[in-house]
Parts: sequence; structure tokens; C-alpha cells
Amino acid sequence: MKYKIAIIPGDGIGPEVINEAHKVLNRIQKKYGHTFEYTDLLAGGAAIDTTGKCLPKETVEGAKGSDAVLLGAVGGPKWDYLPGDERPERALLGLRKELALFANLRPAIMFHQLRDACPLKEEKVKGGLDILVVRELTGGIYFGEKGYKQTDMGEAAFDVEQYSTGEIIRVAKVAFDMAMKRDKKVTSVDKANVLESSRLWRKTVAQVAQEYPQVELNNMYIDNTTMQLVYNPKQFDVILTSNIFGDILSDEASMITGSIGMLPSASLSTGNFGMYEPVHGSAPDIAGTGKANPMATILSAAMMLKYTFGLSEESQAIETSVKKVLSMGYRTPDIAVAGDKVATTTKIGDLIAENI
Repeated sequence: MKYKIAIIPGDGIGPEVINEAHKVLNRIQKKYGHTFEYTDLLAGGAAIDTTGKCLPKETVEGAKGSDAVLLGAVGGPKWDYLPGDERPERALLGLRKELALFANLRPAIMFHQLRDACPLKEEKVKGGLDILVVRELTGGIYFGEKGYKQTDMGEAAFDVEQYSTGEIIRVAKVAFDMAMKRDKKVTSVDKANVLESSRLWRKTVAQVAQEYPQVELNNMYIDNTTMQLVYNPKQFDVILTSNIFGDILSDEASMITGSIGMLPSASLSTGNFGMYEPVHGSAPDIAGTGKANPMATILSAAMMLKYTFGLSEESQAIETSVKKVLSMGYRTPDIAVAGDKVATTTKIGDLIAENI
């Protein structure tokens, strides 16, 4: 089979980790007889430097012409002088909107080989952690009306949180569908005691839940959820929430597993199309040093094989290889402890490819 993959390396460590994912995908296509057709595209700071825009029209068209997008990371202090709507990070919002990527899947899995990196006590995570955050991605306060106005207290800025029932229904169905393949538990996170948008969210999610009688639905306020993730993380299976709350919770969930450098993500549209990227940022301070952890990007490629291409066996082969390399004691500096074999970005990619 032939699959078209749009590659967006981005900025900072983005090109480095993308290179290792590319290496692993080449190993997959050779072993399993597939053909991956790659198209390199510009976005973020690299696009600004080349074209003057963080998201060129050619990038959007190239992404739409592909079967999936694999992205590294964008942003960095080099472009901090630019206004908000021209900064590299704005490319991510643009891609999500242009590609209609409304559901963000962020698995927070604690690999048993990395238990020592988890900041929580043993009794809190005994038996491991496997939480999936499903975040609405194209609505809410990030995409709502925004602006400035004059008040009695001086200049004021505003950002509007808004959700329609249709936006809530489609992402809720993704969460419940995922829960059906897992432990059949959904925790819907909102702030319904204060926000009208959250009251509509809670009411609409409850209506969707009626279509999934096998799934247990719990509602939780955002402030309590942030506490419960640290106090009792094993109570969670699938967490469903809005754009801004999901942004916060997915980062918190990732850190309790030990390292943000290990965690992938998928942003899905209707059908099988998706954009896949590591949760971590561009980390410009370590770019070019060989210290970047490529495993989150490699695992993002594994998610791409599973969710967009339907290649579950190939996806599992990558995940198994990552675990094997960890079991062999190899680590990048962000997850290394005394006694580990500290390896470069390139070495880790080589090892994972070789062990598929």
C-alpha cells in the first residue's frame, strides 16, 4: 500500500526528532512492504524565515493533499518580537482550523522501565498509568472572539469562550468510542458551577452518554481534576474536556508519567485524517546538542500508523521496539538516572529502528 505523509519538521529540536521518526518509518515500510511517500513542508519559525509567514498557503495545500501529517515542533525565542497572530505557534492553530482537526488524543502512559522518573509516590501509580486525554481542539476560548475595549479601570482585553452543541457532540463521541476500547470510563471536565459554556458542555455530554450505556460517565470540575490527577491518577481512564482545560490537563498528565519527552499525540478530523506530533515543545536550548528525546515523535508515528492507516501490527511493532530499547537501559538525558546508558538522539533512533 502507498501512503502520503506530509512532514513538517518545524523549529528547534523538531527536525532532529522528525529525522529519527523518518528512520523508523523507513524500517517499517521495508519490513512490511509498504510505500511511504513523503512531502516536506514549512511551518512555524522556519516558514517565517523562508516565506515571511508562519503558515504558508503551500503548506496548508500540501497537508490537505496528504493522508496524514507528522509534525516536529514549532516556536522559539528567536521570533518573540513578532505580534501574537504572526508568531510561529500560530501555525498550529491555523493547521488545526484548516485541516478541521477537532479532537486531540494525548495518551499519558507510564512505561514501567521509567517508573523512577515518576514524581508521585509508588502507591499512587502502582501497576502503571494509562490515561487518555481527549481535548476539543478547534473551538473554545482559543478560537473565540477577542479584542480590546476601554473600561472605567482603563484598557481591557477579552477572549470569549464559546461552544456549540455540534462541536461538543462530535468530540464527545470520540471520547466515548475510545472508552469502549479501554476501561469504559469517561470523566468529563468542565467548570459548570461558573461558566455557561460549561453548563451546555455538561448537558450535551450527558445526552451523548445515553448512546453508550456500557460507559460510566463522571463529571468533574477543572480545579478538582488538577488535584485528583496528582492525588489519585489511577481513577481516570478517558478524560474529555474543552480546548483550554485540555491544554492544561494533558501537560499535567504527561508529567506525572515521568517525562513529557515520551508522550505522543494525535489530532483527528472526520474520517481517518490526522496530524501527529510529540507533546513536547521545540526546546531550542538543546537543539543541535544530540540531547533531544525522539521517542515521543516516534510514538506519534506509531499512532499515525494505527489511527489513520489502520496498520495496527506495524504500530505495535514500533511501540514494542521502544519498550525493548528502554529495557536495554538506553536513555536520553531527560529520562536518565544513575546507571543508565545515556545515548544521543540519533543513537536512540538507530536502536529503535534496528529492533523492529
